[in-house]
Amino acid sequence: MLYAIFVLFALLLANSGYLATFTFLEWFRDQTYQDYFYQYMFLAHLVMGLLLILPVVIFGFIHMWNTKDRRNRRAVRIGYALFAVSLGILTTGILLVRIGGFDLKQPLARNTVYWLHVAFPLASIWLYWLHRLAGPRIKWRIGMSFGGVAIASIAAMVILQMQDPRQWNAIGPDSGTQYFEPSLARTSSGNFIPSDALMNDEYCLKCHADIHKDWQDSVHRFSSFNNAPYFASVSETRAKSLERDGSVQASRWCAGCHDPVPFFSGAFDDPNFDMLDHPTANAGITCTVCHAITNVNSVRGNADYTIEEPLHYPFANSENAALQWVNNQLVKAKPSFHKKTFLKPFHKTAEFCSTCHKVHLPAALTGYKEFLRGQNHYDPYLFSGVSGHGARSFYYPPKAVDNCSKCHMPLVASNDFGAKLFDDAEELSVHDHMFPSANTGIAWLRDRDDVIAAHQEYLKDVMRVDLFGVREGGEIDGNLIAPLRPEVPALKRGEKYLIETVIRTMKMGHLFSQGTVDSNEIWLEVKVTSGDRLIGHSGLIDKGKHNEVDPWSHFINVFMLDKDGNRINRRNAEDIFTPLYNHQIPPGAGQTVHYELNVPDDVSEPIHVELKLQYRKFDTEYMDFVAKQNEKHGNLIRGHVPGTDYTNDLPITTMAVDTIVFPVEGLNHSVENPPRDIPAWQRWNDYGIGLLLKGKAEMRQAENAFREVEKLDRYDGPMNLARVLNTEGRLDEAVEALQRADEFRDVEGFPRWTWAWLSGVINAQQGYLEEAEQNLRSVLEDSTEDMQSRGFDFSLDIEVINQLGRTLFDLGIARERQLGTEEVREYFEEAVMQYQKTLMIDPENVSAHHNLQLLYDRLEEPELADKHRKLHEIYKPDDNAQGRAVRLAREKYPAADHAAEDVVKYSLHRELPTQSSANEIAQVSAGNLQENSNDQ
Repeated sequence: MLYAIFVLFALLLANSGYLATFTFLEWFRDQTYQDYFYQYMFLAHLVMGLLLILPVVIFGFIHMWNTKDRRNRRAVRIGYALFAVSLGILTTGILLVRIGGFDLKQPLARNTVYWLHVAFPLASIWLYWLHRLAGPRIKWRIGMSFGGVAIASIAAMVILQMQDPRQWNAIGPDSGTQYFEPSLARTSSGNFIPSDALMNDEYCLKCHADIHKDWQDSVHRFSSFNNAPYFASVSETRAKSLERDGSVQASRWCAGCHDPVPFFSGAFDDPNFDMLDHPTANAGITCTVCHAITNVNSVRGNADYTIEEPLHYPFANSENAALQWVNNQLVKAKPSFHKKTFLKPFHKTAEFCSTCHKVHLPAALTGYKEFLRGQNHYDPYLFSGVSGHGARSFYYPPKAVDNCSKCHMPLVASNDFGAKLFDDAEELSVHDHMFPSANTGIAWLRDRDDVIAAHQEYLKDVMRVDLFGVREGGEIDGNLIAPLRPEVPALKRGEKYLIETVIRTMKMGHLFSQGTVDSNEIWLEVKVTSGDRLIGHSGLIDKGKHNEVDPWSHFINVFMLDKDGNRINRRNAEDIFTPLYNHQIPPGAGQTVHYELNVPDDVSEPIHVELKLQYRKFDTEYMDFVAKQNEKHGNLIRGHVPGTDYTNDLPITTMAVDTIVFPVEGLNHSVENPPRDIPAWQRWNDYGIGLLLKGKAEMRQAENAFREVEKLDRYDGPMNLARVLNTEGRLDEAVEALQRADEFRDVEGFPRWTWAWLSGVINAQQGYLEEAEQNLRSVLEDSTEDMQSRGFDFSLDIEVINQLGRTLFDLGIARERQLGTEEVREYFEEAVMQYQKTLMIDPENVSAHHNLQLLYDRLEEPELADKHRKLHEIYKPDDNAQGRAVRLAREKYPAADHAAEDVVKYSLHRELPTQSSANEIAQVSAGNLQENSNDQ
């Protein structure tokens, strides 16, 4: 038995030396060397350790019994210690192996056990040496021979395995792109990946039950043909592509993000691909699809990533239950290779999300330009104050949010194998893989109220609405009474007023809204009542038109057109051409909406105004198309009666509410309004921001708003006033405003970087180029202690980089006559460097390509100038072509034409949609308004 123990221990010692060497190398070089051979060696370690348990225990107790009375008490005591340490080795080894439901997850406890497992073998060798010194003579020659062989064997194995066994973060070969274009996705080998390798979610379930459960209800899970709206749109795209090109390859543009399993396995290209019943059609974005991505190739989007067929542990695909159990134990006992394979550093970055949440439409899809910008979550986030990279924001958070998962993958308590104690969590947690956001539509079609509720909970406090003021006379330049509450004016019967409302993004890191902006339905609903009488309204739903929202409402959307001025109303990306208007709201910004109210002559009670920001995932026009397109393919969606128009019963989420009660002059009614829970300066500031972002039409009103902010002793007032004055070309006044803003430089929260950017812009326009250069460099290069603690780094703000590049360009031109061409060359070369920085961050930046063309012309590098001239032609908007589409759309869609005007006033006195709606409003409006008022 002792010889058996010696043999096993000797083998285990050599095996441990091999494993320990690679553990050290991985720690020292921060890369993984584990491969199949390593996993088998680790399996051998586990097996030999388990085999040692019985022999050691049996031999130990027999040997102690046989030697308990021996006179050499020192040898006996050392033997007892050696036996205890040997049991410690075996016990700690067992504790480290996650068997069944046992898992030592507590970090301190596990680390303690691990280091004891490392220390005990060293102690056992020392104790064995002491034990043998007190006994028979040690045969050193045999021991040294074994040691030499073991060390040589370990060295040979280490040398053979010194190269990283896999090309982590490899970019797939260009030769393979032919299978995937116009999507930018590629595989690491350039070949297809078997669908089974990407559809092993049940394998993940064994260790990640909580994550798997959340993922099953995510929209990622329903990204493909198991998503009825997507099915409707893409089935039409495939049909049009087949008719136009003779193949469905143009629809690959969709598949790189939405249909990765049929796409990478090659099934997607079949024109007869069964979109309902093919085994891959309902896979969606599986666990493996996301986690088998091995590189983010660029931030261009359009699925510009590389994916691989992942390498698993031994026996992962075995159908033998015992071998599957062995595989599970290997993964649990030594998860680092699994983690390295499936969780790479870029998975925790916004750039990873950009691969699919940023798109452009190529000519292969549209048959038009090579480049049209589509949805883009990434750039607005990156250049916002939320990310800590945008120097031009109106507001900044206490700390930057440095990736998308901080918001969309919140921590949830879990006992999953992968759960850990995060820095900001009090218990073991995982990231929520349901990705809570806003898509209540898919959950409703699946009849999942719990999932709808989860998204609605996430949307709480994301937005804010404010009944800010009223203008007398109903005109944009009428006398403004604001901010409203607790004091409000008494309205006069027979008079016209303009109700000034503000929408503000609060907890939003990107544009509101994003994604399917042409079919998202977000609008303002306004109800004005006096007692039980409805005297004004906007944004009501017409039940007589299948729950369609009044088209004359204010929508927060993009009204997108095709080349003939028809609305993009079917998510028909292949026809996208140009927007008629864009009502998206930037993060940390506001939007101002004006409502015309005529107070009736016979009003006899106070006037209640209720303002709601409403959200429904898809509009009625699109859902009617979805229902009929699915019906055509034999797939009925929830709520659809075959052969009829679809009634849109998708859930409506109220994202924000504000209410107010106005007294009426001449009536003896007591009216009280609670104070608004927003600082007065911020209400003025949000109102001014909303006016400023509309363009030049309402600049005077924006100027007045920011002057009110300044009166309230906030730096935001003169700072934002400088933006207005600069836009209007009143540069001297803008300089004065910035000088007043600079007086707040020692106030906590003062955004010095924003002040420096504005100073640089205005200095450049006034010809003070050296001062402008200094201002702009300070934005990009300064890194104060406060900025570091808040996670702010403005070196990525491409607008500031481009402004610096243009300033250097202008400096070179200004000094060219004085110094000569060669002497100013360094200015042009430095400007080139700045624009190249921009292209590293945004490869499709129009301004950078245009200026690089001009710079390379001056530097007499015609090939580079021509390169950027061509790229500029690709990326710049086609303004001439847009004119016709916009003109036709204005004729076809009078409500959208009205919403696209420079100054828009929405009437509160349109005809009610249906009589039934009027009756319902009259019955419930007063009670609801009072309830909402109490809530507010």
